[in-house]
Amino acid sequence: MNNRTMKFGWYGVFWIVAWLATPMTAASETLLERGTYLMESIVACGNCHTHKFGPMKGIEFAGGFPFGGPKAPFTAFAPNITPDRDTGIGAWTDAQLIRSIREGKRPDGSTIGPPMPIALYRDLSDRDVKALVAYMRQVKPVKHKVKKSVYRIPLPPAYGPPVTKVADVPRGNKVAYGYYLAGPAGHCIECHTPMVKGHPDFSRVGAGGNPFRGPWGVVVASNLTPANLGDWTDQQIKTAIAKGKRPDGSKLTGPMAFPYYDRISDADLDAIVAYLRSLKSVK
Repeated sequence: MNNRTMKFGWYGVFWIVAWLATPMTAASETLLERGTYLMESIVACGNCHTHKFGPMKGIEFAGGFPFGGPKAPFTAFAPNITPDRDTGIGAWTDAQLIRSIREGKRPDGSTIGPPMPIALYRDLSDRDVKALVAYMRQVKPVKHKVKKSVYRIPLPPAYGPPVTKVADVPRGNKVAYGYYLAGPAGHCIECHTPMVKGHPDFSRVGAGGNPFRGPWGVVVASNLTPANLGDWTDQQIKTAIAKGKRPDGSKLTGPMAFPYYDRISDADLDAIVAYLRSLKSVK
């Protein structure tokens, strides 16, 4: 073997090893692989649609978990979103499922109300919303009829015009992709942005302050802007998100979906941190 052949041979081996070591890219993921990752980490639909108590406890997506109450603007029950044809979404087409997620409309034309963050889900990319549907289709069907939600506030006739096409956000742009994860995918900013007359005050994105009542007691959403997190290291923020622990070791509590967030990839956590660092500092 001459020097030129040897150099090409070593280069070829190096290229193959580097290719094998490259993480899975968006293009190489199947819809089910992407959907499984999203559902079991940042999107965390099971955090609301899987009951935490009673006979339905832990049965994935069978619904029934209550939100609000008599003194709240609504008493809502997370619906059964398993593929059961009678009590779940088994009879819905993929297009109907996607419309319900991104536009808040059921097949019968009725409007889906809060706490579903439809305004943010409208910006889920076409591929990601199809991936969520692919995951939901393979969930075990469960026959469980859930109570009808009651709203003491008017629901909008629509959350906006029909969603037509939404492109993927490039994962290489950390701040933009971090917003996508914390916004349309994980709806973190829905809970952590102050509400004014029932609507998020986006002039103070991430400033926190919203109270959440539930089996955990009363929890107030934290301020995620640099005014509060500026002294935290990137790793401390990532630990708070994924492990539910503050820098002093104290534990954060519900309704944060820590068992799901613990499965968020390190690269995606980096992107979320980059986005949080970019927020306007609000005291």
